[in-house]
Amino acid sequence: MSAGVQGESVARNYAEALLVLARKADDAEGWGTTLRQVADAISKDVNLSRFLESPRIAAEQKSAVLSKALGDHVPRLFLRFLQQLVKNRRQMLIPVIAAEYETLRDAASGVVHARVTVARETADDEAKMIADRLSKALGKTIVPHMTVDPSILGGVVVRVGDTVMDGSLRRKLGLLRRRMGGARA
Repeated sequence: MSAGVQGESVARNYAEALLVLARKADDAEGWGTTLRQVADAISKDVNLSRFLESPRIAAEQKSAVLSKALGDHVPRLFLRFLQQLVKNRRQMLIPVIAAEYETLRDAASGVVHARVTVARETADDEAKMIADRLSKALGKTIVPHMTVDPSILGGVVVRVGDTVMDGSLRRKLGLLRRRMGGARA
């Protein structure tokens, strides 16, 4: 689900608010896990997703169902947070809010998630080596999320937040091609 830039900004605001509540309850980890479980349920269960998304079902009815389903299993403030999302018609942002929450919680503890693109599948020891080198270079604990894109030909492309470090062979060949083209002119 793509929420767009505005949706991500709204999701970040909600995630920040939830993190404040979770810290007051001294359970940022537990609330994050619960939020991820709710987000996963929405993403995987088509009926739940359609129910929450439907404009024909009143917000009060959706809140009542959430209360019945989760009431005895989650902290009261957490449930009220979800109900407020429903009231504000932001319930479909829950998966994005969960991702933002995890990012904020991790950043506060010095953990950074990086998207690492490689040209071919990597063994676990290679992925660990990449994570170790990135951690050393950035001075934070890096959690790599590996993807394979054969079009980069070799090397790695790392995205941490808005920063992209492109060490791909495709980029290096492109630079060489431009230099060689410029030398002839």
